[in-house]
Amino acid sequence: MSTVVTQDLSLFHLVSSASLPVQLVMLLLLMASLVSWWFIFRKMFVIRYEVKQTDEFENVFWRGADLNALYQRAAGARDTASSMERIFEAGFREFIKYQQGVDVGTVMESTRGAMRAVYQREMDRLESHLSFLATVGSVSPYVGLFGTVWGIMNAFRELSNISQATIAHVAPGIAEALIATAMGLFAAIPAVVAYNRYASDTGQLATRYESFIEEVSNVLQRRVAKPRDLTSHL
Repeated sequence: MSTVVTQDLSLFHLVSSASLPVQLVMLLLLMASLVSWWFIFRKMFVIRYEVKQTDEFENVFWRGADLNALYQRAAGARDTASSMERIFEAGFREFIKYQQGVDVGTVMESTRGAMRAVYQREMDRLESHLSFLATVGSVSPYVGLFGTVWGIMNAFRELSNISQATIAHVAPGIAEALIATAMGLFAAIPAVVAYNRYASDTGQLATRYESFIEEVSNVLQRRVAKPRDLTSHL
């Protein structure tokens, strides 16, 4: 009469019966995955809002709106203004400090410098937490692999105490070890996809901001001889 060895291979049982180092690896990967998804969704809304606000501001700006009115609007809504509005507001605020007799090159250099400073701060804000996603995407598979190797080592150590090892004895240890690799991939794949997407989106926004800085500089330079006549810029 043969004896059938049955094993509980449910996910919960495999995780709960895993060794402490493997459980710690799984917990670390789970936390990394949860934090990654939080940043993924948060960054998605931030970038969507930024693109929408940038489109709206560019449309208003290039329709020939009053620059003074745009400046007042941007200065009065700094908390909700887009990055492009903040860049324009900083440059225009520096520009209106210009007084007759000041060298044009000095004025424009100061104006560009003010816009560049805000541009850098805004890019730092938009790119925040992208490094975390990149780290999770690159490191998680190796962390999961460490848990797998450790689990397999434990499984083979336990087999050394069994005279006749069968697949029924090996399967639970191998299965719980492979869960760590699966969790590593589960954490890494969304993080890598999100990082690539958001890095591309922020790069496109950076290009738009840099072009806008040059365009605004040209507009203001054409008006530098008439600092009070800023109602038309096209």
